[in-house]
Amino acid sequence: MSSEIKVPTLPESIADALIVTWHKAEGDPVKRDEVLVDIETDKVVMEVPAAEDGVLGKIIEPEGTTVTAHQVIGSIEAGSAASAAAPAAPSAESSTASASTASQDEEDSGDGQTSPSVRKLLAQHGLSAGDVKGSGKNGRISKEDVEQHVAAAKSGGSAPVASAATAQAAPMPVAGEREERRVPMSRLRARIAERLLDATQNTAMLTTFNEVNMHAFIEMRKQYKDQFEKSHGIKLGFMSIFLKAATEALKRYPDVNASIDGDDIVYHSYCDIGVAVSSERGLVVPVVRNTEFMSLANIETAIADYATKARDGKLSIEEMTGGTFTVSNGGVFGSLLSTPILNPPQSAILGMHATQARPIAENGEVVIRPMMYVALSYDHRIVDGKGAVGFLKTIKELVEDPQRLVLDL
Repeated sequence: MSSEIKVPTLPESIADALIVTWHKAEGDPVKRDEVLVDIETDKVVMEVPAAEDGVLGKIIEPEGTTVTAHQVIGSIEAGSAASAAAPAAPSAESSTASASTASQDEEDSGDGQTSPSVRKLLAQHGLSAGDVKGSGKNGRISKEDVEQHVAAAKSGGSAPVASAATAQAAPMPVAGEREERRVPMSRLRARIAERLLDATQNTAMLTTFNEVNMHAFIEMRKQYKDQFEKSHGIKLGFMSIFLKAATEALKRYPDVNASIDGDDIVYHSYCDIGVAVSSERGLVVPVVRNTEFMSLANIETAIADYATKARDGKLSIEEMTGGTFTVSNGGVFGSLLSTPILNPPQSAILGMHATQARPIAENGEVVIRPMMYVALSYDHRIVDGKGAVGFLKTIKELVEDPQRLVLDL
């Protein structure tokens, strides 16, 4: 008896998806709720779990196949791998031989659960799973492990667990050789490119700049960081103070919190702020909702949860849908100044940058202070220059005097 493995219901407006990775090979044992396959849409990667215990049957749709909602892509057979592979009891002599072969196979395949894509990559380079050291759970080998092994071998470095036979068989790199590697753009990356291009072509985008003296906030954080973490279980960072300041500024300048829909301007009475997060699959923007009701600790916790989900590829469509404003922090990568691109249909985005000690004039004297450049890109069709400058100045004033946020001034 078998059960079908189907593509789950796809998010609204998404017609198809791409099978990225099968985590099991045909004949591998599977357990209920164990992830079998990753399916990538334009927005997220969806994990398809096993509906029951059994053995993975035929893989109907391999990696790289475009599929639609509810399409059958494989099956799960009832029983265990042992019963599926050996319906008849072997003789003692054949049992000994089988045990020896199984032992050799297990040695050659690491944990015995390399995915088809990994096995294909191993074959392309004339490797077996035993040649490569896996970094995954229980020594599981990933594509990155194979690529690192091959790169180390080509550069003359020490490739982990490389056999002598493999080292002799591997061709020596030609001096001055220049390689090119063509990789299909992921659906998520393609969607990001489409939206960014749309933003630059279909909005009257303009950027205004200012700089923020971070001294007062840094001193306040030094004084209360231990108490804050002890009370709330989360560290106090820069993002929460900027989201809190942006929320107050959005209340004062509603045009910045609005969006254009056809010939109408839609004003929002709430503040749903998207936070740009970098992940292995590309830039994603989960939304922190109703920030007008959130404390600094609530905001820090929400951002930390989203960062973890983004890293693990577990953000849902709902968590990335909507948003009335966006904050992007290029400073974590060392960016000193940039012009962020709008996230349509939003009318503005705030760019944070690296904090750098610089000399400034303060009370008639030159002092060294930790300064951050901030940028506000906005759609000039809906936001006037006066409003954009006032919005950014409000953020500057609130961050430079953080007590005003606490006192609601």
